[in-house]
Amino acid sequence: MKSWSKEIEIEAPIDQVWGLLDGSLEEMQKIMPQVVDHKPVKVTDEGVGSIYRQKYKEGKRIEEYDVETLEYENAPDKKKLKVGFTLAKMFEITALYELCQINQQKTLFTYTCTNRPLKSFLKLFLLFSSDKIVVQFCERVKNVAEEEYKKTNLLV
Repeated sequence: MKSWSKEIEIEAPIDQVWGLLDGSLEEMQKIMPQVVDHKPVKVTDEGVGSIYRQKYKEGKRIEEYDVETLEYENAPDKKKLKVGFTLAKMFEITALYELCQINQQKTLFTYTCTNRPLKSFLKLFLLFSSDKIVVQFCERVKNVAEEEYKKTNLLV
């Protein structure tokens, strides 16, 4: 199994960032444009154990998989969402999003991703993988959240 983690400060309130991670499909697509569908299969009151059927477009192909909520915390100054899914019967993937309020307009975002190959020949591919995708994702979340925060401040 391989794990990558990246931490970044975002100039936006914690709830603004959280909405991108734990919001509607429309909000999610702002940071994950390849997700083309996200429908609840089973929703629990506490969040943990909820399952969503997600469709992800990679080139011309659309992959469908179930995403399970493994951890969920939604406190005013600290938020956490950990999901897990199996991609193409080849990789078990987890994504952990952690948000900590630094102040009213600033949030610390930590993204941790793990990837466990389910077939032995895939282990070799992970040896050469880098944290590039994790870094790009954090930058995208930062850019979208900050841009949206600026827009809301201009409208007020």
